[in-house]
Amino acid sequence: MIEQDTVKLLRECDAGIKMGISSIEEVLDHVQSSNFKNHLDRCKNEHDALKTEIQSMLERYHDEGKNPNPIAKGMSWMKTNMKLGMDDSDHVIADLMTDGCNMGVKSLSKYLNQYKAADESSKDIAKRLIKLEAQLVEDIRQYL
Repeated sequence: MIEQDTVKLLRECDAGIKMGISSIEEVLDHVQSSNFKNHLDRCKNEHDALKTEIQSMLERYHDEGKNPNPIAKGMSWMKTNMKLGMDDSDHVIADLMTDGCNMGVKSLSKYLNQYKAADESSKDIAKRLIKLEAQLVEDIRQYL
């Protein structure tokens, strides 16, 4: 049970990180404030570091990880591009990123509670990812 929950939690973290990196990359070229861009770059770099850590852990369990749900990713892409097509201000980008981070925190918290038997290192990664998403929301709040 521990191994099964560990792999499931790591897979959800993997999918969430991939979704987060993709979302940041979609908006980065539209950001006007250098400070805002720095927050997004830092967050993306930290996501990349966690992704590497997760991949390493998944390899130990002979698992390839998980990609984001294609429907969720497509809906996110459509929403982002529609909103940015009408207004690509930092305000709109901050709003989009805040919504995405909040969904990530909600989903990851759910998975953390669902996979209670996961090992402590995978729970730690999930908690760090939740903290990273919550920190970005706080950092970019000034642009809303």
